[in-house]
Amino acid sequence: METSVWRKPSALLALAVPVAALCVVLGHVALYGLVHEADEGATAHAWQLLMVAEAALVVVFARRWLPRARAATLRVLAVVAGVMLANMAAVYFLT
Repeated sequence: METSVWRKPSALLALAVPVAALCVVLGHVALYGLVHEADEGATAHAWQLLMVAEAALVVVFARRWLPRARAATLRVLAVVAGVMLANMAAVYFLT
């Protein structure tokens, strides 16, 4: 019986954190517009903390589920990587 890795809390959390980080960036742009600030604000620090937490969550998720359900775990990790790349692109191009 194959377990659905997508429904596991560690997978949901690994997906929710980069989505939240992307919302932080897009929300900042929606509120303040495209401004190039000389100093990083609270929004930048919140994004940085979320991305560091995401790295730790991905490691925990991969260590736990990769040996059990390799293909499903790799699919989840591919989606997570895509959202993380979207985060980095948004920060690069929008701020």
